[in-house]
Amino acid sequence: MGVVVPGERGAPGQDGALKEKTARLSVASNTLLVVTKLTIGIAIGSVGIISEAIHSAIDLVAAVIAYFSVRQSARPPDECHTFGHGKYESISGLLEAVLILAAALLIINEAAGSLFGEGGTLNVEGLGLGIAVMLLSAGVNLYVSSRLMTVAKQTESIALESDAWHLRTDVYTSAGVVAGLVLIRLTGLVILDALIALAVAVIILRAAFDLIRRSLEDLVDRSLPPEEEARIREILSEHCTDIIGFHRLRTRRSGPNRFVDLHLVVPRTATLEEAYAIVKRVEDDVRREFPRASVTIRVQPCTGEDCSACGVFTTCPECDLRAHRD
Repeated sequence: MGVVVPGERGAPGQDGALKEKTARLSVASNTLLVVTKLTIGIAIGSVGIISEAIHSAIDLVAAVIAYFSVRQSARPPDECHTFGHGKYESISGLLEAVLILAAALLIINEAAGSLFGEGGTLNVEGLGLGIAVMLLSAGVNLYVSSRLMTVAKQTESIALESDAWHLRTDVYTSAGVVAGLVLIRLTGLVILDALIALAVAVIILRAAFDLIRRSLEDLVDRSLPPEEEARIREILSEHCTDIIGFHRLRTRRSGPNRFVDLHLVVPRTATLEEAYAIVKRVEDDVRREFPRASVTIRVQPCTGEDCSACGVFTTCPECDLRAHRD
């Protein structure tokens, strides 16, 4: 029977203050943009700007959810959540995706009403103000999304990364609305306003489906990306002078935290102290590459009976285990 040696768990709340501060920035900026866009959109009767206001309103709700999720995920493990609270961020991403879908449907409904003459009348004279508001929106969202993405990568926060992509989408859609308003001013084709609103909805739908996929992958404990697992295998292979091999490598992610579980095969002549020292070196190297990883290793002595179970490498030429059979 093997001995289970769990890795030390990193502090989940290490970057909590930074994530909360950044999430509050997103809440504040979205609040400002919702009020501004909605006021100007209604004033000039632009369905494109109103659709952007709806989009920003959904982003505001998403930003609030992200804020509370990063606060919750930063809590340390407790008796009821021994693996931590990282999945709160994945749940946040899924909720945000549902909200984005709702926003897209509202925009489609608004644009369809405008196309069929059921909406209000666009005030062409006020387009200059509308263009200025959308340029302001694009600038603010570009700054905030860049800040969110930087902190998201630094802290490996899925919730903040999702929020950053939402705002980055706003940058693109705001630019599209500006282009539409300029074309309307040049050509007088008011129908372009509704058509661009529909294009905005399509972009939002695409972002929603991508976010649903990513959130569900974490919630159903999908393995880490192939490139990350390959790197873990490389790290293990670097210890080929200490260990015989490894197998049953299992990985998963929970919010910003990664979990790595494997069986490590050591020479059967190794003492308990030697085996622990080997495990500690392996854990340290994995966590050096993935700072928020929790590593659990089951140590097994090499029996010399089933060499194929040693994993991707073996230190014994021609599977020669005679050196430590005696």
